[in-house]
Amino acid sequence: MPSTGTSTPPPAGSAEGTDPAEAPDLLPLAVEEWLTWLATEKGRVPSTLAAYRRDVRRWWRWLRARGLDLGDVREPDVEAYIADLRDAGLAPATVARAVVAVRSLHRFLAVEGHTASDPGALVEAPRVPAGLPKALTEDEVAALLDAVQGDDPVARRDRAMLEVLYATGLRISELVGLRLADLDLESGLLRAFGKGSRERMVPIGTPATAALVAWLGPGGRPALVPERWARRGDADAVFLNRRGGRLTRQGAWLVVKRWATEAGLAHKLSPHVLRHSCATHMLERGADIRAVQEMLGHASISTTQVYTRVSTERLLAAYRAAHPRARRS
Repeated sequence: MPSTGTSTPPPAGSAEGTDPAEAPDLLPLAVEEWLTWLATEKGRVPSTLAAYRRDVRRWWRWLRARGLDLGDVREPDVEAYIADLRDAGLAPATVARAVVAVRSLHRFLAVEGHTASDPGALVEAPRVPAGLPKALTEDEVAALLDAVQGDDPVARRDRAMLEVLYATGLRISELVGLRLADLDLESGLLRAFGKGSRERMVPIGTPATAALVAWLGPGGRPALVPERWARRGDADAVFLNRRGGRLTRQGAWLVVKRWATEAGLAHKLSPHVLRHSCATHMLERGADIRAVQEMLGHASISTTQVYTRVSTERLLAAYRAAHPRARRS
């Protein structure tokens, strides 16, 4: 039987060449090969790869604690692992993601001939209850956008960021990845690169366009440009930090958090709060769901349909609160 374990002496310095008891976090070379395949062939972004690495490292520790190698795994082992994750109190979404990673890994190992069979082929990922995304009301969005006061470079940047996030529904990672060449302010469009590097054109809207013009003009972004760029790629970044480098995803999240707190909306805060609000408000005002799907970069229409449930829930809540015969006594 093919095996990915340590029964055959591996090259010196490889993950398999180290005693797992001494270095349990080191992954087999076959796993590293899978991660490389995900990056190069499937186009997975670094954040997704990091999550997969964490999930598979947990799986590898679980196997080694039971004296198993990847080639020894059978379907009951995968099912037992799922049960242990649930017993540990992990959230359903976390368990489901971990199972997806394990199934993907073993499918790859079987196809590439590292193992004789795919033990995860018939194992179903746990169902994740469909939660409703939290969205601000239109008045709350207005309060958030109005919270940014001042005309200094940072205020201009923050105002432009918030306006663009709400106007376009971009993910924060897509926002910080914007390049100057991705903006077409005359046409009111920007080019975004979503999951799997999928490209799409997104309308910006008049207020967001005006905020970008103010940020990119004198007294805005040029005031933060350093004498010398520290990293390749910073020079064409739309949004810069105070030191003149490309703003990171964490930095952008802190900007949203700061102004949400200022507006008294910290209790409703989430990294995607403006993305959810954009989608919900468009659908409430009659936008075609396919257009919203395209704008948000959803691969499946079912993802966008969650927002129609949000609108329905709000309608029902308003009806029950206001209609005299909505509830029977």
